Amino acid sequence: MRRVLLAAAIAIAAAIAVYWFAIRDTTVEATVEVPQLAARIGEGEGAVLVAANGEIVKWGYQPTKLHLPALPLSEPPKSGRLRGTAREQAEVLGAVPPALRRFVASSRHGESGVDVELTSGIELRFGDSSQAERKWKAAAAVLADKSITALSYVDLHSPSHPAYGGEAHALPE
Repeated sequence: MRRVLLAAAIAIAAAIAVYWFAIRDTTVEATVEVPQLAARIGEGEGAVLVAANGEIVKWGYQPTKLHLPALPLSEPPKSGRLRGTAREQAEVLGAVPPALRRFVASSRHGESGVDVELTSGIELRFGDSSQAERKWKAAAAVLADKSITALSYVDLHSPSHPAYGGEAHALPE
């Protein structure tokens, strides 16, 4: 009986050793997920970056070298994550198409929800942050329309039927 138990223990130890030293994959693959930056809180060197999911980014970027719109907050939340209307703004700003990013000046939460102001003064009214990518595509289509020469606002609550009006501001070039 002892011999059988000893043989079983040796067989198990040998199987573990073979697995550990011969079969097991010892390659380590590191993955780093860089957050999609959406906005900043503050100005200059003291600015804090915000990711599209509302997380505060605390490493590696110099905010002065990036064109990111400002959120209307005086300081970042202590929890390290935006909540409520500030998070909705970050989600909308995180969905900005690269071609339009340089034209985005700021955002705020107005009467109708998230409002984004372009550098030309045109206001994009998003409502909530749902379908943000579709709403940005609709905004881009309105801004690219050659028959429109000036606007005050684009209402994107319904991205399949954006409404626009006014003539207070020239389109961004």
